[in-house]
Amino acid sequence: MNDKKVVWNGSEQPEALKVLSASGGMIVCPTKVGYIIMTSDKEGLERKFEAKKRNRNKPGVVLCGSIEQLKSLAQMTPEIEKFYQTHWDEDILLGCILPWKEEAINNLPSNGIKELMMDNRRTSCFVIKFGKPGEIIAKSLWEKHGKLSFASSANPSGQGNRGLVENIGSRIEEYTDLIICANDYVKSIQPNETEKTRYEQGVMISMVDKKGNIVPEQQKNRNITPCPVLIRKGLDVDKIIKILSNTFNSWDFRHGDYY
Repeated sequence: MNDKKVVWNGSEQPEALKVLSASGGMIVCPTKVGYIIMTSDKEGLERKFEAKKRNRNKPGVVLCGSIEQLKSLAQMTPEIEKFYQTHWDEDILLGCILPWKEEAINNLPSNGIKELMMDNRRTSCFVIKFGKPGEIIAKSLWEKHGKLSFASSANPSGQGNRGLVENIGSRIEEYTDLIICANDYVKSIQPNETEKTRYEQGVMISMVDKKGNIVPEQQKNRNITPCPVLIRKGLDVDKIIKILSNTFNSWDFRHGDYY
């Protein structure tokens, strides 16, 4: 262990909250599908983009530590709320691309953060149930410090970390303030998979049309367009497809569509 690395304590990690509650903090945190970079403000996002050399045209990833936080930030129809709630209750990792609520956008500082955390359609990917280490941090940041949590995979763009902290790459290790190590936790989520067969990402579903407008309610009607589109396979995709089919009569599968 170097001075940046700590072993996850199984609960709220005080070192992480100290870093992310301050300006420009950036950590590496374990999730259900590997390690991510977590930041909480514009300065931290700038550091993340620099560390990853990441393309800025993709929707930002917003980590929600509670359903209440999700509801306060994202536009949703009752059907989409129900869809999220089912995944929350069953502890299933889910990310959906949604528009921001206007009041949530208006509460953001006017320092350029909006351009870094959403795409040009003013949408982001709002993620729940991504793993206890980060969920606890995101919930505390929101409830105790009024700060958001943003994420990106902790590895050079286009490469995976295979759920091992050793694979986050030297550049990210150099840039980050703190690294929470929990290889055993990551492995426990997919215990029967190998480093080559395990999912390294969560399922992503677009709940907006090409212009970023939220899809209409279906109310059990058929042949509704635009409709939810599953644009990225990932952990528990079979479970999510079942819930998707039970919630929406019309939905589409286009892996990689947005990217």
